[in-house]
Amino acid sequence: MRALLSPAARALGALGVLAGLAVPAWAQIAPAQPPPLAGQPAAPVRRLTIDEAVALALENNLSLRVERINPQLQDANIAQARSAWSPNLFGDFSYNNADNPPDSLLAGTSEILRTDRFYGDAGVSQQLPWWGTSYQVTWDGQRSTSNSIYNNFNPRLGSSLQVLFSQPLLRNFSIDAARQQLLVSKANREISDVDLRNSIVGTVRNVKAAYWDLAYAVANLQAQQQSLDLARQTLKDNRTRVEVGTMAPIDIVEAEAEVARNEETVIVAEAGIRQAEDRLRFLIFDDRDAEFWRTVIEPVYDQSSFRPEPVDAEVAVQNALSKRADLISAEKQLDTIDLNLRYYRNQLLPQVDVQAVFTGDAVGGQELVREPGFPPGPVTGEVYYPFGSVVGDAWSYEYPTWQFGVAVSYPLGTSAAKANLMRAKLQQEQGRLQLQTLELQIVTEVRDAARQVNTNIKRVDATRAARVLSERRLEAEQKKFGVGMSTSFLVFQAQRDLTAARNSELQALVDYAKSRVDFEALQEGSISGGSVLLSGGGTVLSTAAGSQTASAAQRQSSQVRR
Repeated sequence: MRALLSPAARALGALGVLAGLAVPAWAQIAPAQPPPLAGQPAAPVRRLTIDEAVALALENNLSLRVERINPQLQDANIAQARSAWSPNLFGDFSYNNADNPPDSLLAGTSEILRTDRFYGDAGVSQQLPWWGTSYQVTWDGQRSTSNSIYNNFNPRLGSSLQVLFSQPLLRNFSIDAARQQLLVSKANREISDVDLRNSIVGTVRNVKAAYWDLAYAVANLQAQQQSLDLARQTLKDNRTRVEVGTMAPIDIVEAEAEVARNEETVIVAEAGIRQAEDRLRFLIFDDRDAEFWRTVIEPVYDQSSFRPEPVDAEVAVQNALSKRADLISAEKQLDTIDLNLRYYRNQLLPQVDVQAVFTGDAVGGQELVREPGFPPGPVTGEVYYPFGSVVGDAWSYEYPTWQFGVAVSYPLGTSAAKANLMRAKLQQEQGRLQLQTLELQIVTEVRDAARQVNTNIKRVDATRAARVLSERRLEAEQKKFGVGMSTSFLVFQAQRDLTAARNSELQALVDYAKSRVDFEALQEGSISGGSVLLSGGGTVLSTAAGSQTASAAQRQSSQVRR
């Protein structure tokens, strides 16, 4: 930022020490304040250097405050993407009571078959962030009673432990929807940081431009006030000449008309200050301040002499192509497109998942010991196995069951992945062309800004010479008028020409300072407000169902750079 300030500050320092202007330096000029109404305090005055104005804007500017929220939103998106790998706890509990008619000799009763069953389970499932692996662990427990004589346990206690493991081998192995979402969210976070930097560059540029506009408006009012004072002095001198009889009374009319014209320009200049103040206060002040609209802004800047410095356009172009925030943002957007291409290509592969399941079962409760035979004989004893021992048997794998399998699926015909891949390839090509367009636009902008700086340096020299000559002409006309060899019309014409020359010099100095600010800002970011959006997207927020972005490729900008 300091690099942006110093050349412009040196340029504008000359506005207060222009040769031939018998006025104080700009740093000593405050915007004209309207008189306060009866009973109201005078408006507060805020003296600001350009650095202080920039610091206030970085703290208070509403647009920047909005932009600073975007990285926080992207942090929330990253947290949401990471939640895909958070363990998921689950569980349920149920009770079942049933009375059924005995429809078989094996029902175990000739009356109503009654069963009561309590069931509960709990477990955890998780998708791991590596290779698409997922697992699920489930433990359940149950208690049931029945009046069937065939039940060896009544009440019956049961428990089982099941571990399920799934591993994709092709589709979703190198990348899946969750990993795509996280990577895209991280890329969007980086893009939001770059876009924030681009917004800061644009805001700083706008603040400095508004600051110099206000400084020019203040100096312009001073120059117009000088012209008015000069016209009034001429009118006073002409009235004296009329009184002594050396001038006709009709000549006073022209002097009065000149005073009226200059009074109008002073009024317009005062309105220009108010407008410039409002534009600057919008950029730098907090609108919640009670004195937001009443504060008078007084620009204070460096009084160093004006030393114009020509710029090198080629060096600036190379600097912009390596540092421009909007160009970096566009390249990162292409990276997200490349990420999505990688995902869509993976989705075209067959779904081949290896699955392994382990189950450990155990049973207990009140075991009824019967005499051998069929149907079962009378109960001769009972053995009780508590629920704790049942759970222990289930977790000790005393009765294990293993299961292995491979699940294969592949869509026939055009799939959503094929359509997304086709669209992504087109967006990739579109994004490359848009990136080349942006690079060419950057080169054009920087070259034009350098041309403006060098042109304004020449303008300053030319307008300074014109102002000096206008001063000499006015001096000559006044001397000729004093000896009767000129007319009031020519004197007033010379005065108007001098005022115009002074304004032209002031405008050239301000234009140089603002063009220097633009030249430096264009090497850091866009000053038009906002970064380029590739493939109609900007930052990309993909979903598990598949995002609508496309792939990215490496920049091919060698021709533009050459």
